[in-house]
Amino acid sequence: MFFDFTNPWMMLFLVALIVENISVYITEPAKLLTLLLSIPGILIAITFHEFAHAFVADKLGDDTPRRQGRLSLNPLAHLDIYGTFLMIVAGFGWGKPVQINPNNFRRTITIKKGEALVSIAGPAMNLILAIVFSIIYGLIIKFGGLTFILSSTGSIISEIIQYIIAMNVGLCVFNLLPLPPLDGSKILLAFLPTKAQTWFEEHEKMLYIIFIVIWLTPISSLLIGPGINAINSALLKLIQTIVL
Repeated sequence: MFFDFTNPWMMLFLVALIVENISVYITEPAKLLTLLLSIPGILIAITFHEFAHAFVADKLGDDTPRRQGRLSLNPLAHLDIYGTFLMIVAGFGWGKPVQINPNNFRRTITIKKGEALVSIAGPAMNLILAIVFSIIYGLIIKFGGLTFILSSTGSIISEIIQYIIAMNVGLCVFNLLPLPPLDGSKILLAFLPTKAQTWFEEHEKMLYIIFIVIWLTPISSLLIGPGINAINSALLKLIQTIVL
């Protein structure tokens, strides 16, 4: 779980954020519609992200995710009740982390490299999904035509796909930040020299606090914005290539 729910200041912040977002949904029905259309994107992004972690760990020889029922595309196997609730009402959240036992990895790979592969699998899956749904979106525009896109059904399908792409791009880039508990921290550890790895692990709590500060402030947008914009530009070119 990302948040310390025993911290009164953090709880006060979360309550204020939830109340603010709920009030927006009540006063602006269009926002509520946006929320409903984004739910498929949330479910797909989180489910496939966590499944990818479980799948790679299993392939590396660790059957822990399989035994815990995480080698599944059933969203219920991967959704964290608090993280999903916050994702819906506050615009951010998390899935249930996949538990692994690196000691079970095959001896053909080091534990650090194995952990890095498991960690990068989640963001990589989100990027693949963003590409796949961009292709689908481009094909819909190409073969459905303007008439379909502007129809009620077409516009709803179009918006849902756009949210799926956006959710996956955002989850991919955000999780690559090299701070615990994000996937990027495990990926970084595999490439750091021994002394740097030791320092990183000894100061994990401090780095976690830095992560919380970044997540709850506009700093996160500054850090992940360029990456998201770069991927979105590439996906837009892909869609344009398909349509033309």
